[in-house]
Amino acid sequence: MMELTRTEDVVFASWLEMRLARAGIKAHVLDAYTSGAYGGALGAVLRRVMVDDDDLPAARRLLQEAERERDG
Repeated sequence: MMELTRTEDVVFASWLEMRLARAGIKAHVLDAYTSGAYGGALGAVLRRVMVDDDDLPAARRLLQEAERERDG
């Protein structure tokens, strides 16, 4: 597994996971529970979105599209 991105944005991580799934890319969000501990007060722990090595190039393209959409 390779790290696609890290984020503190819970909604973005969930949305990205859904977009990847629609594209047939299985994603795993790591550290979701740790980063949410104490109401998010542990800002140093970010959610990591991981994908299989073979899916990384396609996932990176999708992430770039998603970031463009998010940024307007």
